[in-house]
Amino acid sequence: MEDFARYLIIGGIVLIVVGGGFLLAARLGLPLGHLPGDIHVEWEGGSFYLPVVTSVTVSVILTLVLNLIVRLLRK
Repeated sequence: MEDFARYLIIGGIVLIVVGGGFLLAARLGLPLGHLPGDIHVEWEGGSFYLPVVTSVTVSVILTLVLNLIVRLLRK
């Protein structure tokens, strides 16, 4: 049960850091969510938004950061 509690705490910390990163990106004026290649379709009854390029960009950045952290911890 202690391991589960640790994972929940770590998960919460990760969510806070990611949320802070998005908040910082918004304050710096980075256009996350409005990049070229993001799909946005509007019609009379509603709209549809699929942030394809934003998702790929965030994924690449997180992959690089996590790989860097893992390499630094192994040394």
